Amino acid sequence: MSLPLHFLRPAAQGFAAGLLLAITGCGVSSKPDSASVPPPAQGALPAEVLVRSEAVMADTSMAKRSVRPAPTASYAPMPASEAYPQGYRDEQREQYQALADNPIHSVAEAPVSTFSADVDTGAYANVRRLLNQGRLPPEGAVRLEEMVNYFPYDYALPTDGSPFGVTTELAPSPWNPHTRLLRIGIKASDRAVAELAPANLVFLVDVSGSMDRREGLPLVKSTLKLLVDQLREQDRVSLVVYAGDSRVVLEPTSGRDKAKIRTAIDQLTAGGSTAGASGIELAYQMAQQAFIPKGINRILLATDGDFNVGISDFDSLKQMAVDKRKTGVSLTTLGFGVDNYNEHLMEQLADAGDGNYAYIDNLREARKVLVDQLGSTLAVVAKNVKLQVEFNPAQVSEYRLLGYENRALKREDFSNDKVDAGEIGAGHTVTALYEIVPTGEKGWLEPLRYGNSGAVASGKSGEMAILRVRYQLPEGGNSRLIERPITDNAAPASEDLRFAAAVAAFSQQLKDGRYTGDFSLKDTEALARGARGEDRFGLRAEFVQLVELAQSLRTTTASNSEPLKGGYN
Repeated sequence: MSLPLHFLRPAAQGFAAGLLLAITGCGVSSKPDSASVPPPAQGALPAEVLVRSEAVMADTSMAKRSVRPAPTASYAPMPASEAYPQGYRDEQREQYQALADNPIHSVAEAPVSTFSADVDTGAYANVRRLLNQGRLPPEGAVRLEEMVNYFPYDYALPTDGSPFGVTTELAPSPWNPHTRLLRIGIKASDRAVAELAPANLVFLVDVSGSMDRREGLPLVKSTLKLLVDQLREQDRVSLVVYAGDSRVVLEPTSGRDKAKIRTAIDQLTAGGSTAGASGIELAYQMAQQAFIPKGINRILLATDGDFNVGISDFDSLKQMAVDKRKTGVSLTTLGFGVDNYNEHLMEQLADAGDGNYAYIDNLREARKVLVDQLGSTLAVVAKNVKLQVEFNPAQVSEYRLLGYENRALKREDFSNDKVDAGEIGAGHTVTALYEIVPTGEKGWLEPLRYGNSGAVASGKSGEMAILRVRYQLPEGGNSRLIERPITDNAAPASEDLRFAAAVAAFSQQLKDGRYTGDFSLKDTEALARGARGEDRFGLRAEFVQLVELAQSLRTTTASNSEPLKGGYN
């Protein structure tokens, strides 16, 4: 057995380096024995590799750590698959945004709730990846709205010339007998690929060392080639890559030259550090060079988000995307990779760049995003979409919005067209859930000693709330308003609402489960299983399996008396 140098104590590295150089070519294997080599303590990075040269920095994880190689050493790099013992994961380098759940509001004190639409689905695919790896996700990885929005629902299509239809539904909550769930659904008409406007696409690909793994660049290449198959003659594609620096691999090329585009993709190799900001700058330059007026102008950024050369702080990168979106070019982020994945940056960059965020954990997900849902990924039908719900204090005493914590808007932002909000693509669905307490039912808040005598809304006592949706057309102009009163029709919950409620319950249970009470994972599984419906693509059946997997992981990592906790195991 021999140890990789970065697992040795610093004092022993000089001797080990000399010994390794002395026996190079003698047929001695450098493959670690994973059964007997313990990984570094969790949260600690391996010691620096003192003997590696610039030319051998293809090691997938070490390439992105500030390694200072000695100038004299030169030997074949360790294969990426052998860089660490089997089963080792640098878990603490995955970055997520920790957000507290939306608070409970008293309708008498705060009757209006306002937030931006969100069509991202990356959190669900990432949570699926973690569960399939045998790990319960950290709480920051679970964004309830992205979990719910991952699934298609049977919402009404627009009939009045609007870019999307609006659906509302009210039914008892499955986890609290005193509350109800209000579901708001938005559905845009789909468009076939042939009907889309000409597209100017820039593939921006991270080819740094950390992408040199099966879940990185190889999957990126296969994913992009799926999209190439959908290109038309009027479409243009550019390819920009970045590692230690950025460069153009393919100038704007017609979609009819598919062989040329595939060849450029096939030739990509990974290695080096990550100058992500310079890559983004160059990609915007290429997008402007081939800009199509009234067409689709979009950058598709494929990366693990682990930027470490040039501009790398979160706020500067986000501001860059905000500034560049004014040029008419949007930014979609496609997340790849494991262990060092910066999910926080990927989700927020897409938001700032007027695009959408997806995590690609396998080719099936790649096909879903870039083939089955290509129209919604590329073509925007409404921008700056905002939702506002005003609750009637005569009917509702308390409420909480499930998810959308990082999409919250101020009440006055709703009518301000200068405040940015989410975009909705062709065929996109958006689902939002409120848990509400009808007047007279037991709520979460202690009653006030001195009540609000003006709480009853006269003349509107039959309405639970009113929904307002404001949006702009893709070409801009003044925003338009849709209003829908919400009444209590006392109908049984639809199949779609029951399934969405199951996903919402699961998302809360993966966190602290503070509002789901005694509603268990087994209850969630039963609720989802009974609401699978037609399930054309098998997505709902897969969700049921994930809930079962989470139950198994809970059994093996915590006692039955403890609530389900997120985190690495």
